[in-house]
Amino acid sequence: MSDPDIPYGYYDFSDEVYEEASSYGNAGTDIHEVLQRYWGFPGFRPRQEEIIRSVLSGKDTIGLLPTGGGKSITFQVPALVLPGLTVVVTPLISLMKDQIDNLSDRGIRAVCLHSGMSRAESEYACELCHSGKAKLLYVAPERLGRETFIARLRSWNLSLLVVDEAHCISQWGYDFRPSYLKIDTVRTLFPQVPVLALTASATPEVVADIAAKLSLSDPAVFSLSFSRDNISYLVRRCDKKEDTMMRVLRNTVGPAIVYVRSRKRTRELCTYIRAEGITAEYYHAGLSPEEKNDFQNRWRSGESRVIVATTAFGMGIDKPDVRVVIHHDIPSTLEEYYQEAGRAGRDGLRSFAVLLYTDGDKAALSRRITENFPPKDFLLKVYDSTCVFLNVGVGAGYNRTFEFNPEVMSARFELPLPQTRSALSILSRTGYIEYVDEVATRSRVMILSSREDIYYLSLDSDTEAVLQAIMRCYGGLFADYVYISERLVAYRLGIKPDDVYQALLKLSKMHVVSYIPLSRTPYIYFPTSRELSRHLVIPREVYEERRKCFENRIKAMKEYIWGEEGCRVNRMLRYFGETPAGPCGSCDICRATRKKTSADSAGIKERLMEILREYASDGAVDTDSVLAHFATCTSEAVDILRNLAESGEIELTASTVRLRQAGGK
Repeated sequence: MSDPDIPYGYYDFSDEVYEEASSYGNAGTDIHEVLQRYWGFPGFRPRQEEIIRSVLSGKDTIGLLPTGGGKSITFQVPALVLPGLTVVVTPLISLMKDQIDNLSDRGIRAVCLHSGMSRAESEYACELCHSGKAKLLYVAPERLGRETFIARLRSWNLSLLVVDEAHCISQWGYDFRPSYLKIDTVRTLFPQVPVLALTASATPEVVADIAAKLSLSDPAVFSLSFSRDNISYLVRRCDKKEDTMMRVLRNTVGPAIVYVRSRKRTRELCTYIRAEGITAEYYHAGLSPEEKNDFQNRWRSGESRVIVATTAFGMGIDKPDVRVVIHHDIPSTLEEYYQEAGRAGRDGLRSFAVLLYTDGDKAALSRRITENFPPKDFLLKVYDSTCVFLNVGVGAGYNRTFEFNPEVMSARFELPLPQTRSALSILSRTGYIEYVDEVATRSRVMILSSREDIYYLSLDSDTEAVLQAIMRCYGGLFADYVYISERLVAYRLGIKPDDVYQALLKLSKMHVVSYIPLSRTPYIYFPTSRELSRHLVIPREVYEERRKCFENRIKAMKEYIWGEEGCRVNRMLRYFGETPAGPCGSCDICRATRKKTSADSAGIKERLMEILREYASDGAVDTDSVLAHFATCTSEAVDILRNLAESGEIELTASTVRLRQAGGK
């Protein structure tokens, strides 16, 4: 397995390790043999084989596989069968790393390209793609807008283009990302290369938009039912959510996820759960990579039962035995809820998805509309404030990137932070700026001194130990910046991470190294020069139409929670364009209905027996006379009479009914 502290893109690509894999790469290779040899699976899951064969036939394909449905197999198997490179567009760097680690464990060459990599790492990955030594390239969508990357891509032998999280390309998708629109550039360059678009949740309108945005030619569409029979979907009204959450955790067993919408809340709830005697961790995008790995690994290994997380957690997390997913805070859309709840029960065993709400949550959901779509004059004010904050004058800023702290900017100009973030997101869709929130960059080091000079340095023992440890742990330090982990170096030296940090600062002041500590700073990129705000045009499709879509999604979420149309699963299925076969039988509404039906049946049976006992001395009684007492539930009464006859408690003919006497026939 590759070391998690080796920079992304650096893996053991020796021919010895990958000699067996290199024998693949022709259309005659049996896909079942590939699946068995590299994954050890005896067969494909539903729809996987159909998607793979469609892709291998050269046909554009859309796959709708719910969370846990095995999307990655549908492009990783074809990548080994096809002769050239498979390019996978995905927005999640953490997902790239997880998948590359997993493929590397199986002896499959895969690399990635994203903004967090050094120049040397990117060059190495590109060389592997150019030479044909990599079978898969994971790439962030922003990379597709760079002319240098497109120029290189032209020279590579591309066999398949995969668009993961394909709903991001749709203006009507719940997580639309403008950078995804750049994918069509690759499609134009390679019109004969098949495209595979994958998503876990999309309405029929979004599926049609995906096909249009990617210029897919009569795509084959394969989908699984959105129904997950092993998950019981429960909605609970609470006076205090923490009390209900703890009841759920105590009355269930196995790993659990608790979703919240605030980073601060992850820590607070984690502390609360621990105080109640249950092991727990927390997770959000603002944690350092080391903290994320530590907390996530403790939960994955079972050392901690619960992880309290924001929506940043879950993508690419393949833990099949999650028994409970609790939503402490309500998601804005059914797409979000379905994906997050779907992280329960991937092993097919009985699991629970529990959504908690209070009386005030309905109004809070409605307020999200104005939070996500503040007035247009507010958008212009945020644009001006951002430019002033970054000291970008009118006509300046073109093609420049600035570190940007939205909290500081909002405080300085007295702007509400949630609406400010939303305004920045809307402005990004207009093309005037590109706002990227919370870009985590790992610590980097480059050695400035020559190898010879290092031997003559006068350093204290602790600082020298840190420098020597870094030189032993990492290569390429004299040529370019290399990502390091202060925790790893500290662990190997038996010291504290802060001691490593202080030693590197000292070496940096001595100009022995250039040290860039870890940072999590958002940034603003200006694709065009700053305009006067009165000249800004906010297109209807960016504001009015997307606001209407968001209002509809909020309405659907409310309907799921507070609606009165029966089975909750059926409400979700209809939203995703699927016709339900019948009630799920396991959601809270179906359970309540079943309990009520059982109680009603018991009441009908008791009343029937009372009537028959009244007529016992008269012998057989006309059946219609008995049923006349049950005009509002005749069919239920008939069923109960038949059950009583089968159990021998009554005698029933076509026209009469008689109560059997004790000891009678």
